[in-house]
Amino acid sequence: MTLYHTEWCPECAVVRDKLSELDLEYESVIVSDVRPFRTQVHEVSGQYYVPVLVDGESVFTETSDILDHLDSHPGTT
Repeated sequence: MTLYHTEWCPECAVVRDKLSELDLEYESVIVSDVRPFRTQVHEVSGQYYVPVLVDGESVFTETSDILDHLDSHPGTT
């Protein structure tokens, strides 16, 4: 799993906290604070907003969808 995020984003913090709570390993990619410079985010998701979670072939761009996916992740039930 790879999480694209910024340090200051409250929704990103919620996702990081959930990953930590579930003790899931992930690659952390801190992106630019300036949306147009978030080329990595755009390449994987087609948009510039964070957080974005990539898990295999699946890409999640909404915080609620990310949290739902993490809650259903194998080994977390």
